[in-house]
Amino acid sequence: MLAFLLIVGVSYFAVATSLIGLVGDYLLNDRMLKDRASTDKLAAELAPLYTSGRISDLQNKLEAHGGELGGRLILLDETGKVQLDSFSELNGKRLELPEVVSILAMGKAADYGVHELTGDGKPRTLWDYLRPYDPDSEWVSYCSAALTKNGVIQGVLLYSSPVKDMMQRLSSLQSRMILYFLLAAVAAMVIALVFSRLLTKPLAALTRSIQRMGRGDFSVRVPVKGSSEIRRLSETFNTMSEKLEMLDTSRNQFVSNASHELKTPLATMKILLEGIIYQPDMDPEMRTEFLTDINREIDRLNSIISDLLTLVSMDSKAMRLKRTTFSLAQVVSDTARLLMPVAERNHQELKIVLNDKCEMYADCPKLTQVCYNLMENALKYTQEGGSIRVRLIRSGRDAVLTVSDNGPGIPKEDQTHIFDRFYRVDKARSRDTGGTGLGLSIVHQMVLMHGGSISVESEEGHGSTFTVELPIHQG
Repeated sequence: MLAFLLIVGVSYFAVATSLIGLVGDYLLNDRMLKDRASTDKLAAELAPLYTSGRISDLQNKLEAHGGELGGRLILLDETGKVQLDSFSELNGKRLELPEVVSILAMGKAADYGVHELTGDGKPRTLWDYLRPYDPDSEWVSYCSAALTKNGVIQGVLLYSSPVKDMMQRLSSLQSRMILYFLLAAVAAMVIALVFSRLLTKPLAALTRSIQRMGRGDFSVRVPVKGSSEIRRLSETFNTMSEKLEMLDTSRNQFVSNASHELKTPLATMKILLEGIIYQPDMDPEMRTEFLTDINREIDRLNSIISDLLTLVSMDSKAMRLKRTTFSLAQVVSDTARLLMPVAERNHQELKIVLNDKCEMYADCPKLTQVCYNLMENALKYTQEGGSIRVRLIRSGRDAVLTVSDNGPGIPKEDQTHIFDRFYRVDKARSRDTGGTGLGLSIVHQMVLMHGGSISVESEEGHGSTFTVELPIHQG
């Protein structure tokens, strides 16, 4: 608001000063031209009389022409001393007016000036001009012209006339400009207050919301309104706040799930170890079974920690792709051969269809893990005697891998969360089969690292199909 008022004030001052200056210059120039024309003509007429010493004729002409012009005519010699005065008041006095000095000392032919007289009839000093305008003050103009003979200055003719009316018009104009400035300043202040209120209100709300967010409240939102810039700022803030809230919720859920997943095998191992400790005469076969269970829980812990470290590495951008050229079809074939004993043990059919070699320039170990996790999940969550189909084709510049099963399927409300960390559709069953809820999240992250995408289609009771699309980059 202060900046707005300052701009308005400076602009108005510049315009007002220019306007007053233009009007003043016009009035002064008009008056100067008239006075100089009359004074120059009269000086040429009086010069012969002055040089011939005809004083009485000079006095009569000064009085006559002074009355016609409506002013005062003064004739000075070459020293600045008054010889004749149409008012017969200054005879014998020396005048040191600038208009006289400029002719006698500087050799000018004519000069003109406007002065405000003090009470003693003298021009005002610099300090006098600091006083406010006095309507009763006297303003006069001095027009001087040289009296010459054969090009030599013999004296000066000085014409003095009142210009109070002109100065009053300028003063009136100045007063009106000041009044208009005050009115404009008040109007500008009101407008500035209104607009600043409109602008600062949403900014103040946004500031309060940012302060609340700084204290850890990520649920805060600001109303979206105002100008386009304020609206975009509010929308951006709300989007950021929503993402931060989701990240905070995800972080809390992640910590909770990780703690639970780590605590479960530890609790199981503690129970088994206590059974061994407090039953020294335990049957050897049971002791071996307990130790086997402890070993399995240790493996489970190792798997969880390994998966967590993998996710942390990807989140921190510390993990980098080590690209090489390889055949994705060969990776799928090797992974299927590795998992075939599991399928045979569960009497499941694992069928592989490879329509293209899909020569890739990518990170082979990571895509191997993607294939392994998807195929292992399909075997793990498909019932005995079920069927798993793995198909690899090339579509344009992409390699498309699909893993389908005829298992129980995934409920529709769970499909948007299956790539979340520690998310399980059937928590009890997945724990029995050794799942950590991190496999699909790792697959999702690794596919994204390669610039690809992964999706799922499923219907309860009719199985699931995971589709991975990966760009084929030639090295």
